[in-house]
Amino acid sequence: MEENDAEKMLHNPYFAKTPRSSSAIVFPCYPDIRSFMKGTTLTRSTPSAPALILGMFAALCWVFVLLVSLTPAWKQIEFRLLDSMMVASASNKSAFPITVAGIDEASFAELKLQWPWPRRLHAELIDRLAAAGAAIIVFDVVFAEPSNKEDDEYFADSIRRAGNVVLAADRVYRESSGVRQWQRLDPYPAFTEAGAQVGLATVALDADLVIRQIPVSGDALWRTVIARLTQQYPEITPSLGISPGSLIRYAGGDHTFPYISYHEIVKPTGSIPADFFKGQVVIVGRDIKASPDVESAQADLFATPFLASTGWLMPGAEVHANIIETVLGNNSITRLSGGTMAALLALAAAACAITMRRWRPLLGALGCAAIAAVIVAAMWGVFLKWNLWVPAGSSLAIIPLMYVSLGGWSYVTEQMRRKEITRVFSLYVTPQVVNYLIAHPERINLGGERRKITLLFTDLAGFTTFSEALSPERVTYLLNRHFTEMTDILLEHEGTLVQFIGDAIMAFWGAPLDDDDQAYHAVATAVAMQKAMAELREELAKEDLPQIWMRIGIHSGSAVVGNLGSAKRFGYTAVGDDVNLAARLEGINKLYGTGIMMSSDTARQVEGRIALRPVDRVIVKGKSQAVEVFTPCENVKVAELTEQAIHLFRSQKWDAAETCLRELLAIDPKDGIASLYLKRIAAFRITPPPVNWDGAMELEKL
Repeated sequence: MEENDAEKMLHNPYFAKTPRSSSAIVFPCYPDIRSFMKGTTLTRSTPSAPALILGMFAALCWVFVLLVSLTPAWKQIEFRLLDSMMVASASNKSAFPITVAGIDEASFAELKLQWPWPRRLHAELIDRLAAAGAAIIVFDVVFAEPSNKEDDEYFADSIRRAGNVVLAADRVYRESSGVRQWQRLDPYPAFTEAGAQVGLATVALDADLVIRQIPVSGDALWRTVIARLTQQYPEITPSLGISPGSLIRYAGGDHTFPYISYHEIVKPTGSIPADFFKGQVVIVGRDIKASPDVESAQADLFATPFLASTGWLMPGAEVHANIIETVLGNNSITRLSGGTMAALLALAAAACAITMRRWRPLLGALGCAAIAAVIVAAMWGVFLKWNLWVPAGSSLAIIPLMYVSLGGWSYVTEQMRRKEITRVFSLYVTPQVVNYLIAHPERINLGGERRKITLLFTDLAGFTTFSEALSPERVTYLLNRHFTEMTDILLEHEGTLVQFIGDAIMAFWGAPLDDDDQAYHAVATAVAMQKAMAELREELAKEDLPQIWMRIGIHSGSAVVGNLGSAKRFGYTAVGDDVNLAARLEGINKLYGTGIMMSSDTARQVEGRIALRPVDRVIVKGKSQAVEVFTPCENVKVAELTEQAIHLFRSQKWDAAETCLRELLAIDPKDGIASLYLKRIAAFRITPPPVNWDGAMELEKL
């Protein structure tokens, strides 16, 4: 911007004539409008609603929620709530002697073998586990095809000697030119003839690809394992009557069960106690980390209710461990029947209707909160005590639905008045100011208040030059495209758009609405704006329009915010020394070749959430105190090198600083910050800085 752009923005009459599309915050102040707003009284309470109305709303809400609860999308919401309950109630430790032996990255690195591994190696694993006293050895790996004959014989002999091996079968979908069918893959007959028992390891995925259900097939892997276990330990009497739809009670996230890498068993290092595997159910399976997507099943990793909280998929072997532990502990989760659930929804709707029969917003909200607390407490209690899952989403959804329905009935007149006020004032002001003025009509007067705000100024580089080469229509089109995209981003980040002037934008956060995270919102807006500008340049290039570049300045400080102007026409804006500093910071971008410049007052509030690069300590025109300035930077190495170079520069260690700066130029030959510091070093080698120099640079023209 030009030298006095900040002051022009605050008093230029241009924005008083800005059309609706510009969203400029300037509006006429007429006594009749103030009277209209002040004369609009809001209903505080209403008489008790007739029983018929209450019953009608309760019935409609009940039917609506009942129907919505049957949709796949709502079922996913209920599953998410169930997952949260599972995570919150998990013991995060195993209660039974179950250990997972993982075929993991460490084992691949140690054994230096490609998959599939020779079965002679698996035979050695069986021998070692059997010798260590393992109760059952379970392979969550399908050995369906023969391999090396000698290795297969070794493997079969080990199975025969151990006498307690369970191998996995699976179902796979096969498709050819003439056949499309599911086929079952059973272990190679030689292994079952050697005494290996077989269990179907196939698990069912819910619609969101999460494993929650216990397989109910008669030869499920968990059934085979538990049947074999009860033969050895008759005192174990788990309930095997698992009904369809029963859910796994997960002990915890991945690696909750004792975990041993495969290579530590076949190549023992002495770190495993001699009696570690005694009496254990050892489940052997792959544990190769993969991304949580649809193809993760190929790596034998699965999504569980703990994926959202831990960020990790669970090995199939540990999924089976959780199933076995659930059945052994008689902890399978069952769902409340549909009829009982419908009755519960009706009860919740009736309770809300009785609570809100006389509409009072605050008391009604407290009553709804109390009903919700009772429902949540009851559902949590039955879940913990009886492993009964009562879908909470449907019951809780009725409460706000009833609140909104009865509230809408009571406030229909007020909402119509508010709509008319909003329509009138939205012709002149941004949504934030509209809402603020509706809530505080007494503020439609001249005057202001001092507030802590974060200001943002933008400007297009060289706009005056290239606009002279374009027709007025093309300039208008270009500006409107730019302003539209930038305004959308600004409003998405809850900023207050103060005004447009020429090709510049002024905005702030923290007024008229309080914003406890205003600095972050401002910087995030600036970053999003620059990303949008890059996309806009590509679009403009296709339309044979000039490339436009934008500079942004941000500063957090104190300013007088309010309605400033004359009695007949005023604008909602901010004035003060910190406003001018924010405008100056926008201008100094062109000196350093940056797109965003912020003060240390802003940088301190976003540190740790937005990566920053130190730029300089400057004294802008009109200021006597130096200000540390920063710019966003996602390259950690660049930020660290810059910080090191600036420290060396201020310590007058020119050679070391120059080395760091040239390393920055090697990363980006167009780095304006590094180039500028190199020029300063060259100048200081000729004329050293004063004795009391603190590294601050005085910018006379910016």
